[in-house]
Amino acid sequence: MLCDAHCHYHDPRLGSLHEGFADLLRQHKIGAGVVNGTRESDWPAVAEICAAHPSLLPAFGLHPWYTAGRSLDWETALIRFLDQHPGATLGETGLDCWIEGHDIEDQKRVFSRQLAIARERNCAITVHCLRAHEPLRQVLQNQAAPARGFLLHAYAGSAALVPWLLEKGAHFSFPPYFLHARKAPQREMFRSLPEERLLIETDAPDLVPPPEQKLEPLRAADDTELNHPANLTLAARALAEIRNLTVDRIAQLTAANWRRLFQS
Repeated sequence: MLCDAHCHYHDPRLGSLHEGFADLLRQHKIGAGVVNGTRESDWPAVAEICAAHPSLLPAFGLHPWYTAGRSLDWETALIRFLDQHPGATLGETGLDCWIEGHDIEDQKRVFSRQLAIARERNCAITVHCLRAHEPLRQVLQNQAAPARGFLLHAYAGSAALVPWLLEKGAHFSFPPYFLHARKAPQREMFRSLPEERLLIETDAPDLVPPPEQKLEPLRAADDTELNHPANLTLAARALAEIRNLTVDRIAQLTAANWRRLFQS
């Protein structure tokens, strides 16, 4: 069975799949997954889909794209969701200098608060970082991560920073999106990561893999391409090839890493 380390299965764009979702998970051998919220308005949907499918673990967090629109009591609400769902993790949070009009100092304040909550609870935290790797380094230099570690999902930063991030407790998840030709440096980075820090993810319905490699076609109501949960198998196959391992071995070690980071 495969474990999706980072996804948004609750996303309404996947609504056509939600009826019969348990069968879909079984069909594609998805034995577990972390469903990440990104803002206060979608945390109830995360809780709902995870309640309906106990193999899925909820994660509640405030994504840097949505920090500007947060409510005054966002932190109280976040803690309430974590308290109401024992075993939940924190995410998706992080830093982003790609988005237009970003306020990186405000993002750092919000990220730092979520990092502190995760550290106090020793729950895993899932981190988004896009063109903000120096600000991420600054935050992690001054604040410890949870003792159990943290996940950098779809990391596209400098390979030179990876040893330092590993010392800070980083785990790295490989998405099928990295099969695009321009993502060769990311694929190469995953060749040398320690086995115990490897995971696989889809980020479904986002981070769509190359169209010629997708295992299941899926489109939104506006006809934009979506990433199907089935592509977790594609991520496992690709990582197995990169590491010169069997798919079964990748499934075993990433599942063990998933359990240790998110559950143990």
